[in-house]
Amino acid sequence: MPHLALYTFGVLKSPLSDPAPLTSEFYETGEAVYRKIGRHPGYLAHAETADGDRGVLFGADWGAWGEFAVPTWYDKGRTAETTALAATLSLWTDPHSAFDAVYTGLHRAALNRRYDWFERTGHPTHVIWWVSGGVTPTWQDGVSRLEHLHGHGSAPHAFTFHHAFAPEGAPTSIKGIGPTSDQVR
Repeated sequence: MPHLALYTFGVLKSPLSDPAPLTSEFYETGEAVYRKIGRHPGYLAHAETADGDRGVLFGADWGAWGEFAVPTWYDKGRTAETTALAATLSLWTDPHSAFDAVYTGLHRAALNRRYDWFERTGHPTHVIWWVSGGVTPTWQDGVSRLEHLHGHGSAPHAFTFHHAFAPEGAPTSIKGIGPTSDQVR
């Protein structure tokens, strides 16, 4: 049975190591969101470093999730002191569960504050795609699909919640958002 992979990426206004209250608030909010999402129906797993070191992304051991990668448009630091990004990579049973987790509850509240923490880059902030059961997507998979989405729009290879595709490639609607199959070109 296929699973849904979800990759998110955002460029932060300040480095993860910034001691400012806003950065601390971002971490605290993120940790609460992860705890909640980890118990959400349909959630399967998310990329975590083997040592769990907060803020270390580049060069960390991500196991089956592969080497950490970022889109070509990310132009900030790559050290523990200068990294200014937030990225997630997760697996879900279906798009409805992932959509519900992202757009309700604690995560919805965090999304409402995203511009307190994140720059407006003009690039997509998430991409979803189908993977075969038992397959663990990699960071590079997420990056290449996000870049494909940015350059070509939604397609069965890389899409959004608003312009989704079923596992076999047919356009579909998630929880009534986005165009229905008869409205898609």
